[in-house]
Amino acid sequence: MGCFIEKDLIDKTIAFHGHKCPGLVIGIRAAELALKRLGCAEGKDLVAVVETDMCGVDAIQFLTGCTFGKGNLIHKDFGKMAFSFYDRSRDISFRILLLPDISGDLGSELRSLMKKAENGTANEEEHARIQKLRDELQERYMTADLEKMFIVKEAPLPAPKPARILQSLRCEACGEMTMESRTRRFGGKTLCLPCFERVEQKV
Repeated sequence: MGCFIEKDLIDKTIAFHGHKCPGLVIGIRAAELALKRLGCAEGKDLVAVVETDMCGVDAIQFLTGCTFGKGNLIHKDFGKMAFSFYDRSRDISFRILLLPDISGDLGSELRSLMKKAENGTANEEEHARIQKLRDELQERYMTADLEKMFIVKEAPLPAPKPARILQSLRCEACGEMTMESRTRRFGGKTLCLPCFERVEQKV
């Protein structure tokens, strides 16, 4: 089938991110699946939990309206191409995981050439090949059936709680105000996380 999101909106997503790349397209298709299943949930009812910090998260933010500031875009640093979506108002949720085989030979060749580019050993022809592979991979992702691109599973429950406004406390080491939930007690003092990590280090 291919992506149902209008080209104009895709172009705006690319402009928001700054460039088009395979990672961004993965995010576009993930957001498409979320909108297809959940629709446009009101305000903070739609929640996205992303398990990576790759380019596609920008697409999810732009297309779903989930943001860190509203507390309904949550990053878990697991390094997985996985995204969970929740509609708090209807108690609907699901988690999707990119199928590892979707990139196929294109992905294998691209990863091999990218390593050469990163260590400075790729020649001009190989750099051109990298761009061609990236374009072909983007096209593959954009035209793939969503069911053949992602594994859909149940999302971990319960849904993340709405953001709360918490008290700020002054760190007794650096003096900076810090959200209460992000402070630690050490040696009888209230510390922000960076100061706590400095004094608590074992080595």
